[in-house]
Amino acid sequence: MIPATRSVIGMTTGDDSTHREMLTGGMANAGAVFRQGALVDRPAPRTARAIHAHLLALRQHGFDAAPAPVHLTHHGREQLTFLPGDVALPPFPPWAMTRTALMSVGGLLRRLHEAGARVPLDIHVAWPRDLADPEGGTLLCHNDVCPDNVVFRDGRAAGLIDFDMAAPGRPLWDLAMTARYWAPMLDPASATAYYPAGLDAATRLRILADGYGLSLPERAELPRTIEQATAVCRAFVARRVADGDTVYLHAFAERGGWERWDRIQDWLVRHRETFTTALLE
Repeated sequence: MIPATRSVIGMTTGDDSTHREMLTGGMANAGAVFRQGALVDRPAPRTARAIHAHLLALRQHGFDAAPAPVHLTHHGREQLTFLPGDVALPPFPPWAMTRTALMSVGGLLRRLHEAGARVPLDIHVAWPRDLADPEGGTLLCHNDVCPDNVVFRDGRAAGLIDFDMAAPGRPLWDLAMTARYWAPMLDPASATAYYPAGLDAATRLRILADGYGLSLPERAELPRTIEQATAVCRAFVARRVADGDTVYLHAFAERGGWERWDRIQDWLVRHRETFTTALLE
């Protein structure tokens, strides 16, 4: 699954601060995200005020690889600084799937978590539960580090965008969600529509864990956590389909419905030992 709830920010050209340019990509916010000079104007998530405070706190702790919040309007929109670079949109190009790119995604996520661990979690915020860690936690996880939400420069991950799905959880949960998109943790038939051919999920899972600097005990837990994250994503899609969300209904039918989800979950369980071995060897 590539969540349809993400925002859409891509690379643009030119630096005319008076020019308002629609940014391409994404699904739910398609046609609603614009760049004007150094700023991005987009629909604000329900938790925008809390996210803005968190992003500012991250910068105080040395993490400047996320947009800086600038303004919240009275019309349900927000302005943030634009992160220049390249963003991979599906079908994902080979340059975004290199070993260097994958290692850098792990390193960027580790930097986010290290800075986030020093920021007190606002427990009074009704953080979204859609993709949140069911076990909870004290770290504000991104929860949607898919290729669409990573800004690259010179072939390396340099920025993270779209914190709309951020919610409390374990660092391992955020890495598991990230692995789903970057290994990817999909059966070959499901992966072929969006990813270059020939990607070895077990090898790439190890590379991502190495880039993150994942401990041995957490490596042993990661495959089952990915299975748990996949089940949460499936339930999220089920709720959207049941609610009649047209974006999800279209994507659900186009991508194979529940048969595809059954295939992915079965594939993960059958290859659990392979993934564990690759992580621990």
